[in-house]
Amino acid sequence: MRVLVLGGTGWVGRAVVESLLASGAEVTCLARGETGDAPEGARLVRADRRTVGAYELVRGEWDEIIELSSEPDLVEPALDILADSAAHWTLVSTVSVYANNDEPGADESAALVEPVNLTEYADAKVAAERSSAARLGSRLLIVRPGLIVGPGDPSDRFGYWPARLSNPGPTLVPSTLGRFVQVIDVADLAAWTGRAGRTGATGVVNAVGDVVAMSQFFRHVVDVTGYDGELVEVDDDTLLAHGVRYWAGPRSLPLWLPLSDAAFAQRSARTFQETGGRSRSLEATLTGVLADERSRGTDRPRRSGLTASEERTVLLNAP
Repeated sequence: MRVLVLGGTGWVGRAVVESLLASGAEVTCLARGETGDAPEGARLVRADRRTVGAYELVRGEWDEIIELSSEPDLVEPALDILADSAAHWTLVSTVSVYANNDEPGADESAALVEPVNLTEYADAKVAAERSSAARLGSRLLIVRPGLIVGPGDPSDRFGYWPARLSNPGPTLVPSTLGRFVQVIDVADLAAWTGRAGRTGATGVVNAVGDVVAMSQFFRHVVDVTGYDGELVEVDDDTLLAHGVRYWAGPRSLPLWLPLSDAAFAQRSARTFQETGGRSRSLEATLTGVLADERSRGTDRPRRSGLTASEERTVLLNAP
């Protein structure tokens, strides 16, 4: 099987390429290579996809093409040049394309955002989905992953919690009532993506794992890390008053969302499971992430979460 991956040197892309190689596929990656080399065994064609002639060395027939980008100036030219030569095409999108996050169990038929501002991630992904569908028709698979987690995650979102609970002292957590966690391990996503291409799966699939109550999620983290401190739940108003941000980024509590968006982490996984999608246990994912966090340093500067001093300040001033 000849596969062209548009990308393949970043975190998710590498996982997909490694899974394809393990299945015996012949893999070519078209990328600038600024995030690293392609996995051993894959051919890397270094090119800036925004330049004239970027696709010249990858013209030809492909059993599968996998597009990881959402940027219109990358997606559109790739479709124009390569769509006719692909037997099957997979676009990696996101569950962030959905307009509403207030319906637990919503499936792939839920309403999407309207792509008004293509500099916004969700808008760009919707535009990419529509362009790809118009050009490829029945040869297209759109995969919409939920929160992708696993060792090496550059966002630091999921890993914040096993890293934090590896250290002593009271831990600030958001109010868990009515909140949930739903993730997909990067290795499980990669395995399913490769298999879906081989079997010619088409349509739209939410690639999401099991829905877990946030309180249960924290119990799993405690069990995996051996944490023996106190989890201090603080209400939303207090957190917001202290400048704590939702979801991700600096000065955030990762995975914390407004209650109005609680169903973001409650998407239906039925189609994913019916098409062969499998999710490893949360304990297995946490164990792998914990090992990775410890190898990189649990106290290192992070892209998401609270620093120790920020956390102490909120805890000292919380009611």
